[in-house]
Amino acid sequence: MALWWLLPFFGLGYLLIAFEHPLRLNKSAVALLTGVGCWSLLLLAQPHRHQELLQELTEHIAEIAGIVFFLLCAMAIVETLQAHRSFRLLARWLPVRHPSALVLVLVGVTFFLSAVIDNMTTTLVMLALLRELLPGQQAVRRVLAGVIIVAANAGGAWSPIGDVTTTMLWIGGHVHAVSLVRELLVPSMVTVVPPLVLVLLAVRRELRGATRADVAVEPHAGGLFAIGIAGLLFIPVFHTVTGLPPVFGAFLAVGVVWVLTEVLHRGYPEREHLRVHQVLHVVDVSSLLFFVGILLAVDALQSAHLLGELARWLDRVIPAKEVTISLLGLLSAVVDNVPLTAACMKMYATYPPDHALWMLIAYAVGTGGSILVIGSAAGVVAMNAEKLEFFWYLLRVSPLALLGYGVGIATFLALQALGW
Repeated sequence: MALWWLLPFFGLGYLLIAFEHPLRLNKSAVALLTGVGCWSLLLLAQPHRHQELLQELTEHIAEIAGIVFFLLCAMAIVETLQAHRSFRLLARWLPVRHPSALVLVLVGVTFFLSAVIDNMTTTLVMLALLRELLPGQQAVRRVLAGVIIVAANAGGAWSPIGDVTTTMLWIGGHVHAVSLVRELLVPSMVTVVPPLVLVLLAVRRELRGATRADVAVEPHAGGLFAIGIAGLLFIPVFHTVTGLPPVFGAFLAVGVVWVLTEVLHRGYPEREHLRVHQVLHVVDVSSLLFFVGILLAVDALQSAHLLGELARWLDRVIPAKEVTISLLGLLSAVVDNVPLTAACMKMYATYPPDHALWMLIAYAVGTGGSILVIGSAAGVVAMNAEKLEFFWYLLRVSPLALLGYGVGIATFLALQALGW
């Protein structure tokens, strides 16, 4: 029998996470308490399943460890490139004399860069470039920041390493890298087109020529940028060739970057901050612990058979799963993507790998967060960097993001109908 009374406890934890800032409670701490609390209550309520539940918990922890170690390695590589200021090299290739072309290139770079590094870092990098290139055009920058958010979230949706939600689906064995790219690249690109075109039409009269950004970087920034990005791209290849879990490819990539920083910066005390063992001090460990807590809590709901019951209820209320998943994508503008994806993974666990349902989940949950400025890490970063107000974004950017989301869903369904 499903233990429905666990839901209020989980819901309370979720509310505390959602209102982290006004309550001044760290969401990682609340997530850990929620995860431990859910499992404790479950074990106390069903002592006759004690051994069975402990066995399930062991399996859940193994899955969570794979995700967390993967993210830790990816974050270490990205932070190392940040320390070398490698991303500033992008400014050398930007067409600063042609404003419209500059915007197109910036959005395009955002889209493809976020497929390799996380959306938050991509957004930070591109907004920093915008501030350097358009220093006296704050009003234009704010509008362009909205398109950057849409592009960053859409770019992460079609890559197994571009967003934590697709990474979870990939490591969980629900999607394969090649299938994910093949089926979601076009819908993700289409998502960006309507907001980009409409914003360009709106700001073309205000947009002036840009100034060439300062590209001062640390020693060996270019080489490490190439090797770091190549290492991240090699992870799916390594997994396909060897059959080892994806986290082993992440271990390999960060190991190579680590050895290189030790060799290249040995004997230079002033470069100590560029070595990976120093960079690890600035990796956001609290975010990793947040994932652990949330995933533990969702796994407890799954072991209590609540998510299976919820999936069956949704099937009765909304027979068309495409509608259900599309609504879940809209919900991701309010609800954190990690637990939403984790819940979907447990609710629809019976579906085979690379099923269209998994692809639609990856797209919807990954891109739906753009509809509200607080719906994704990219939006929160832009909110702080460019002082974007919630209601300003709601009026100026949300309709464009919603239009792109709808066009992307329609494109995905049309390609599926055509047997893409």
